[in-house]
Amino acid sequence: MTVVKTDTQTLVEKDRQNVWHHISPYVEKSPPMIWAKGEGAWVTDHEGNRYLDGMSGLWCVNVGYGREELAKAAYDQMKELCYVPMTQSHEPAIELAAKLNEWLEDDYMIFYSNSGSDANEVAFKIARQYHQQKGEASRYKFISRYRAYHGSSMGALAATGQSLRKYKYEPLAPGFLHVAPPDNYRRPEGMSVEDYNIMRAEELEQKIIWEQEETVAGVIMEPLITGGGILIPHPVYLQKVQEICNKHGVLLIIDEVICGFGRTGKKFGHQNFGVKPDIVTMAKGLTSAYLPLSVTAVRKDIYETFKDSAENSHFRHVNTFGGNPAACAVALKNLEIIEREGLVERADRHGERLRAELAHLEDHPYVGEVRGIGFLLGIELVEDKQTREPASAARIGKIIANCKANGLIVGKNGDTVAGHNNILTLSPPLACTDQDVDFIISVIKKVFEENR
Repeated sequence: MTVVKTDTQTLVEKDRQNVWHHISPYVEKSPPMIWAKGEGAWVTDHEGNRYLDGMSGLWCVNVGYGREELAKAAYDQMKELCYVPMTQSHEPAIELAAKLNEWLEDDYMIFYSNSGSDANEVAFKIARQYHQQKGEASRYKFISRYRAYHGSSMGALAATGQSLRKYKYEPLAPGFLHVAPPDNYRRPEGMSVEDYNIMRAEELEQKIIWEQEETVAGVIMEPLITGGGILIPHPVYLQKVQEICNKHGVLLIIDEVICGFGRTGKKFGHQNFGVKPDIVTMAKGLTSAYLPLSVTAVRKDIYETFKDSAENSHFRHVNTFGGNPAACAVALKNLEIIEREGLVERADRHGERLRAELAHLEDHPYVGEVRGIGFLLGIELVEDKQTREPASAARIGKIIANCKANGLIVGKNGDTVAGHNNILTLSPPLACTDQDVDFIISVIKKVFEENR
């Protein structure tokens, strides 16, 4: 049978008539790129143009595109058993939960959902109910950080510290507060990075005290702020935060949705900083985005408070598609691939090379700082290196467009905080080859040299 390929212009017109794109302003003369195929770190559009996907989709295709093993794992599981409500159980969910505890190097109970937003909503509900069942019903508030992103549902968006994401959707869920993150590039002149990070952590403690500690249920944070600008703390910061949470009876929720599954050169981002979270949320790289799946991992002693036989003491939350057998089977195979191919270690190695090769960009007149951890890089663009005035949208847009014209897709921290959407982001598949990294470096160098 001959397959007739629809011409690109016809698809563009159909797209215009029917598809509402995510987080994208409507621009009449700028249609979306229609992707047709992916293989390794590369994607091909409908017209046959190839691009290295320097953002792994939305920070998620960790093992790269076109993995037949993952497709087969989903297919085999769907043939055998396509669905189980997680009021019951199934073998892939059981095996995956055990595997995740192995990766976490700790002892958690695993609750399955669909997305990072879902996983964080579950964390908030568990934290509030936990404190109630411990006799501290007044604990309902959560503290997050400005510039952080935790999801798009009403609770997760309330936790998010990005004003542009919330604008026109408020009021959101009550009880969510924010403090400033450690932005080491913009720390006060003359202050060491370590002292600055301690100061920021102490501001969190002050917030808990001012709000009355008995009203605060939890603190939620990524190990480092990713989509808000690749803001990487000094290790003392997270260690101090954990100490503060323990002191005041506040749960520490670590959002590993982007940082997990090798992205930072460790299995999970928080393992770079020597902390033990009470709750860990994860998604994206869990299945390398081949199927939707997320997890809220809850410390066992917290789970114990939900085993009370009193009425309504169980966790009364259900998710129709959470823990889908095919998604769990894909996640297990995905983790097997990451281990077998040493992708966590490869992420660390690729990232070191990327930072070393691009460090000289800090000599560029419009680059304020290059920063990264694992296979994750942020390039902060400025108009003036002395004043650190953030770069204009036009300057950033030109560099992104030039990268694409040279076959490299890069991102930026868009729609976050007004005036601070000036950080270019790179989060390529962990499965990149050395030649792929060569290509990324050569394009970035070329584009910045042409935009002096």
